[in-house]
Amino acid sequence: MSGFTRTDVAGRIMVALDYANAQGAEGLLKQLEGIPCYMKVGMQLFYAAGPSFVASLKERGYKVFLDVKMHDIPNTVKGGAESVTRLGVDVFNVHAAGGKQMMEAALEGVDKALTQGARRPIVIGVTQLTSTTQQVLNDEIGLTGSVEQAVIHYARLAQAAGLQGVVASPLEVTQIKAACGDRFVTVTPGIRPAGADVGDQSRIMTPAEAFAQGTDYVVIGRPITGATDPRAAIELIIDSVV
Repeated sequence: MSGFTRTDVAGRIMVALDYANAQGAEGLLKQLEGIPCYMKVGMQLFYAAGPSFVASLKERGYKVFLDVKMHDIPNTVKGGAESVTRLGVDVFNVHAAGGKQMMEAALEGVDKALTQGARRPIVIGVTQLTSTTQQVLNDEIGLTGSVEQAVIHYARLAQAAGLQGVVASPLEVTQIKAACGDRFVTVTPGIRPAGADVGDQSRIMTPAEAFAQGTDYVVIGRPITGATDPRAAIELIIDSVV
């Protein structure tokens, strides 16, 4: 990623605040203070701490990716999208498996919120979770073909619905960019620094590898949040990329 500054790289890292409550997350925020990374708020923390926690992150100047993976009937998703847009999040996601009409409804919800003075967030579609293996895709979810084929299909569907990008494994970034164009945003979890524990992920890359593939953002959780020194951990990750 030659030519990018440390600030550029930090701004492309989304730290997954996978905590059971706001108190746990606050401890990490204190340690990472001053590093201009995104904060990703997932279901566990959002359900526990609520919209007020997201608002507090925005007040402190953080960009926020609200990772609640909306997947419901179109009208319900439209209402959810309106609510989180008013909340001021910078990025949120919906499941592409919900279909084109559902994704279009999410954008309608965004537009409705914009009439009330909110800023437009980036809306992205979830393709396949990074924990999804070939066996799970075929035998349990019931889709034929490869994981990569399913991801590209959903990426094209998300783009046709008007979404600005997708969540996908870093292994599929090159194919997504080829299918949807370089400006189509990719957010890639399944990121593990060299030597880190793989955990429950099955399709992974290092941060430097993911950026070399052309991804726009990487999501990193446990390698930072579970480190003895989280600030040192994210600094090492930034060093590995610049």
